[in-house]
Amino acid sequence: MVAGDDRYLVGGLMRGLDVLRCFDREHPTLSLGDVARQLGWRRTEPFRFLHTLESLGYLRRDPVTKRYELTPKVLEIGFSALANLQLPELAQPYLERLRDRTNGSAHVGILDGKDVVYVGRAASRSLLSSAIHVGSRLPAHATAMGKTLLAAKSDAWITEWLAANGLKSYTDHTLAEKRAFLDEIAQIRHRGYATSNQEFEFGIRSVAAPIRNGAGDTIAAINVSAAAESLTAANVNDIVVPAVRETALELSQAYGWRSDTAPGDPST
Repeated sequence: MVAGDDRYLVGGLMRGLDVLRCFDREHPTLSLGDVARQLGWRRTEPFRFLHTLESLGYLRRDPVTKRYELTPKVLEIGFSALANLQLPELAQPYLERLRDRTNGSAHVGILDGKDVVYVGRAASRSLLSSAIHVGSRLPAHATAMGKTLLAAKSDAWITEWLAANGLKSYTDHTLAEKRAFLDEIAQIRHRGYATSNQEFEFGIRSVAAPIRNGAGDTIAAINVSAAAESLTAANVNDIVVPAVRETALELSQAYGWRSDTAPGDPST
């Protein structure tokens, strides 16, 4: 409950947010009079707020009907919090479909310091499924999801990250040399997905792609991992990579990513 006598409150901002809250699933479009009635205001009172929100790009008005509706830009508000709070629940059905398409284990992860943290999982139905569980932390530079998340950062950010964390070697396949690792990051940016060939654990391969929000920011990564003998080159190229990229695109769209409103294409 907001105290009515709080002298630090910005009344205009509060009223503007009240106007935005009028739009919901039951009321996707509203007229000036509709907004006034919902808020209990005089009929002309919402006009300046509607006009301001339209000018800022959060609302659009139909020139014929004069009714307002939200634009995709309004989805940028709060997407970071949404990603952290609802990602596992939102991603679960996508993970299960991805698992069934590829016969591997599917995961969603986020970057936390030097690690990728696994926040969602659909385990392979195979008896040989990995021991990864929700909450597992793996070194970002040695995993496909971690490299995907790092590739979304700027060169300057990665330079600082490398200085702070280094590139520990876990197997003979780990990219532990800085130049080779940076070349790999450049390739991931170009092709839109990452692979890991036994870089953290012998016998395990994986493919990952980024999940983006309405602003085009990478908020998470999704992967498929399986035993190296099942993820052959043909299987990876023909089945796993397309499936991972398509699922990443679907989840990005669920988070508001649109090709006409945000930079970056999760599928390229």
